[in-house]
Amino acid sequence: MRIGDNFMRKGLIAVVLTGVITFPAGNLAAKSGDTTVALVGATVFDGTGAAPMVETVLIKGDRIVAAGPDVKVPRGAKVVNAKGKALLPGFFDLHTHWTPAGEPAATPKIAAAYAKAGVTTVNDFHEQPESYAPRRAWLKTLVAPHVNFAARISTPGGHGADWADQATTIWINTPEAAKAAIKGLEAYQPDLIKAFTDGWRYGMSPDNTSMDEWTLKALSDAAHAHGWPVLTHTVAVERGLVAARGHVDSLAHGLQDRPLTPEEVKVIAASGMGMAPTLAVYDPYKPGRRSDDPEDPRYKQSVARFGNALHNVKALFDAGVPIALGTDAGMFATPHGTSTLHEMELLVKAGLTPSQALVAGTRTSARIMRLDQDRGTIAKGKRADLVLISGKPWIDITDVYKTYQVYIDGKLVSGQGAPPLPAANKADWLPSVTVPALVDDFERMDRRSTLDTLRLETGDGGMDRTVEITQTVPREGGGRALSLSARMAVKEGAYAGFAVPLTRGSVTPVDLRGYKGLRFDIRGEGEYLVRLNGVAGSWEARVTAKPGWTTVELPFTALSPVARRGKEGAAYTGDGLTQVEIGGSRAAGQRLWLQADNIRFY
Repeated sequence: MRIGDNFMRKGLIAVVLTGVITFPAGNLAAKSGDTTVALVGATVFDGTGAAPMVETVLIKGDRIVAAGPDVKVPRGAKVVNAKGKALLPGFFDLHTHWTPAGEPAATPKIAAAYAKAGVTTVNDFHEQPESYAPRRAWLKTLVAPHVNFAARISTPGGHGADWADQATTIWINTPEAAKAAIKGLEAYQPDLIKAFTDGWRYGMSPDNTSMDEWTLKALSDAAHAHGWPVLTHTVAVERGLVAARGHVDSLAHGLQDRPLTPEEVKVIAASGMGMAPTLAVYDPYKPGRRSDDPEDPRYKQSVARFGNALHNVKALFDAGVPIALGTDAGMFATPHGTSTLHEMELLVKAGLTPSQALVAGTRTSARIMRLDQDRGTIAKGKRADLVLISGKPWIDITDVYKTYQVYIDGKLVSGQGAPPLPAANKADWLPSVTVPALVDDFERMDRRSTLDTLRLETGDGGMDRTVEITQTVPREGGGRALSLSARMAVKEGAYAGFAVPLTRGSVTPVDLRGYKGLRFDIRGEGEYLVRLNGVAGSWEARVTAKPGWTTVELPFTALSPVARRGKEGAAYTGDGLTQVEIGGSRAAGQRLWLQADNIRFY
């Protein structure tokens, strides 16, 4: 090795371990954490689409301080022998859902899956704004990509609002409501906005909940005033045209219902809007979606729509529309990490070259997120989010799976020579905390509990949802109580309820083993359900209320596990709890009411 020989001639010793050469620093030793890392001999694909070339890249702290074929390695640098490897910017995934139903399911393991795949920046579209602060703090304890949190905004009954209350997905249907929604998010500082503008549910239900163009434009303009990009859930061509006129930064899905016409392509191209087509979630040929019966009507429909999506990606790309990378990972058969790499394969299947697919997953995605001054390409001053690959993915896109090393903020976090994952990445949730006995006495007027958490409405989901209103009302004799009123949806299992998170955003679990049960005041008519929700499941009991106030003492031993997706629930342990929930079911179209007060543990 020429560099090593040169130093040996000067009487210095180079120690070679797992491809890393460490040079003694002598009297010029940098302070701890200030060491320069030199990636030497790699073939650099810088993310711009330029031809790859052999270069040396220097990292100091979280930044690239030099990059080029003639860069000199300073004394004291830690040198990585990257000869024969490809060096690329870390990949982006602009559309993910960090949901307990995904693969993997737990936040620490999701984070590790992205780091292992070389995905260094992702958008999470799943979280309620209340959870941003505790999740951001949690991520700092993990080996994790940079995570951008999206605030979710839809229409009443629209896609994305069909399962969540307005603490998770805000409902709007006028320009005035759009501006108010953005104003209400200022305290949470989301990184972007996800607008569910398309009520068309993949052809399975009528489009009767789409966001109109005037509301979408007002939403986009208000978000842009805060520097927040707007990405939309859009899967139909006509709604894509509305998004283009609505000042949207990027579609967060592909257009699937039919091929775009040349005129429609021109309209979208002229708008400057991009698209992250999430082909990975729709791929009908991947494990978990492939059908044993090629004549199955639903499968044939998915194949046809996937063909439309591929065609439209290429048509838009050829017209100059920015094509970015997103996957919808966390949804069915779309695992975190590997799906991002599969998306690049599918972009090539759509007709992009491997080089163009790599640019989509780096520079173009960074530009859409307004992060291109910070990352997305390899250049001096950029963030040192990098991936070393054993191959040439600009020739064979499947080489993206051959990850050798991954750097996030200049630190080696995965691959050859990386330190073990911290203990926090191996846990399924944060360590439990304890909370005071009083959960909520409903004296506050700002929808927040005595524990300073934001109460949630936990009604049923679907296009036809139970309509419920919760508010605090005066209680006879003084003080206030929570009142819930609901008109049940016309369907089986209609439900209305509310939940009090035990910690902000229900992120940090709680250990209740120091208590014996739950005590609360209630009035109503008939039977109600009381639940403790937690990271490992839910446990419930039924109680009966009368029009007059009664105090209920419910020992934890009376709780039964709730079955989920056909699986028997876990036994109650008293640890890992996140919420107290009270609600009830009634027959379709009937009314439900209850009042509750002084929820506490005893």
